[in-house]
Amino acid sequence: MDIKHKRVAVISTVAWRTPPRAYGAWETVASNITEGLVRRGWSNVTLYATGDSQTAAELKFCVDRGYEEDGSDRLPQVSTVLHISQVMEQADQYDLIHNNFDYVPLTYSRLIKTPILTTIHGFSDPDLLRVYHKYRDSFYVSISDSDRDPGLHYLATVYNGIDIDALTFREEPGEFLVCYGRIHPDKGVHLAIQVARQSRRPLIIAGIIQDQGYFDEFIQPHLDGEVMRYIGPVNPQQRDGLLGRALAVLHLNTIPERFGLVLVESMAAGVPVIAMDLGSCAEIVKHGETGFLVNDVSEAVTAVTEIGQLNRAGCRRHVQDNFTIDHMVSAYERVYEQIFART
Repeated sequence: MDIKHKRVAVISTVAWRTPPRAYGAWETVASNITEGLVRRGWSNVTLYATGDSQTAAELKFCVDRGYEEDGSDRLPQVSTVLHISQVMEQADQYDLIHNNFDYVPLTYSRLIKTPILTTIHGFSDPDLLRVYHKYRDSFYVSISDSDRDPGLHYLATVYNGIDIDALTFREEPGEFLVCYGRIHPDKGVHLAIQVARQSRRPLIIAGIIQDQGYFDEFIQPHLDGEVMRYIGPVNPQQRDGLLGRALAVLHLNTIPERFGLVLVESMAAGVPVIAMDLGSCAEIVKHGETGFLVNDVSEAVTAVTEIGQLNRAGCRRHVQDNFTIDHMVSAYERVYEQIFART
């Protein structure tokens, strides 16, 4: 079946630009799907995102700038419902809608004829399952085998893919431990500080502060600007430079990881990862080859002492073989074929 002439709409969020300037995992994935489809010869792809988004596909929008970025007092819920309703009012223009914006589009799914594929990027609250279970007859993809709800049927697991060319491989390790992503208890930044102290290694922390109280109580008191540094959010170019200074990346998540773009980005730069063995980490990191899976701070400290045994080129190859945009989009094409065959 030649499906590349089919009309596909990709829904991103309206919280941040697509692709994001700095933080924005869902926006990153939505962008990579869209641009990957275009590069693979899909002739009719439309991205629904903010008006300042960048894409080689057709861009449609009703919100000029992401509500997390525009500095206005507009209600995020209003921007969200205007954004989603625009897609649904134009649904008959497409053969498939690929939803990367959580549960709200599902509530329209029985009101339109166009099939909706939802990539579930994680359940941010258990109560969201009420929506997913009501629309359990919809099409779902998980981003890891571990992040699945037993009450839903999934067409496939499709791992997120990254633009590996945007990350510079460096054979020689840096001297810093690095922890980047959301500054939130879920990401275990306070544990990274403990590991750095006990292993007597300098630590650089980067990312958006999502929990100010957590930052003020558990992170800020340990920062000295030299051995313990916080450098704020990083854009892709800054992230690449940061990884060039890394001995290892600490990803000591305190809850099961849904996928973990940080893991893949780090390994693509040749930087081994020390991650808590929760959720998808065991699917992404090859223990003892591209990093170490640990269960507590003590094991993480031991892993730091063994990080030099790992082959940095092997980390890069692991990403090339499994987590590129081309791998991801090829897998989505197989999912699309299933949907078109059924509908």
